[in-house]
Amino acid sequence: MEEIRVSPDYNWFRSTVPLKRIIVDDDDSKVWSLYDAGPKTIRCPIIFLPPVSGTAEVFFQQILALTGWGYRVISLQYPVYWDLLEFCDGFRKLLDHLQLDKVHLFGASLGGFLAQKFAEVTHKSPRVHSLILCNSFSDTSIFNQTWTANSFWLMPAFMLKKIVLGNFAKGPVDPKMADAIDFMVDRLESLNQSELASRLTLNCQNSYVEPHKIKDVAVTIMDVFDQSALSNEAKEEMYKLYPNARRAHLKTGGNFPYLCRSAEVNLYIQIHLRQFHGTRYAAINPAMVSAEELEVQQSSLNNCRESDDES
Repeated sequence: MEEIRVSPDYNWFRSTVPLKRIIVDDDDSKVWSLYDAGPKTIRCPIIFLPPVSGTAEVFFQQILALTGWGYRVISLQYPVYWDLLEFCDGFRKLLDHLQLDKVHLFGASLGGFLAQKFAEVTHKSPRVHSLILCNSFSDTSIFNQTWTANSFWLMPAFMLKKIVLGNFAKGPVDPKMADAIDFMVDRLESLNQSELASRLTLNCQNSYVEPHKIKDVAVTIMDVFDQSALSNEAKEEMYKLYPNARRAHLKTGGNFPYLCRSAEVNLYIQIHLRQFHGTRYAAINPAMVSAEELEVQQSSLNNCRESDDES
């Protein structure tokens, strides 16, 4: 069970990237925990939002790889919020505190849903420049739990953990996927009752994404072809919602591809972010981008503008 926790990469990450705690609400109990790595001069970083069972550490492999390539990466853990609008307001205050105007969001499962809702809520004064949605969904009704959403706060922690564990892969999986599941179980154990209950409430209270409000946001949908907590119907719904989205398919990876298929996931993230190189919304240090790549990027941007003008 200790494979990832004792790995050199994880220990290097824990010893070199400090965990910050930030309070932006009037309520001092609402603490955002985050890792902020890479060049602080970048004003449009990529921010990672974890699933129900995750903490800020679950994206450590993305933080190590992307910062090595020159990107600024923030991975965070939510405070206890019981309502989607309350979450969006808190997240907006966090971005204000970090002096970030617009950001790229990578959301896994619940994190992806929250990323879409934040983009939707802030659409009149946009704060989200692009989205990467990993094993995510657009309508909470797929879990058939909307009727219990208001009672999660009453349930003891062990019962909440049992609900979450019910969505983890069952049956034989490859060693890397087994290690990822073990690591996520360990992260789940670190969450207290109110953290888990509030996340499950956000995950299941009756809500859906209004795609017409975020039609100008660049989207990549990342999902797996093997077993995950997401049904095929939910995946199809995402494709319909974002017909122009880029698709990043992984043959295997289960619920946590960012842990067990990190090289593939990191490559897809890089491909997604590359379209913004040479613009003010680049998440990378310009010195790390070759002149040749910038030239190609600039010409493709000009071509896009020309085709827009023609249409």
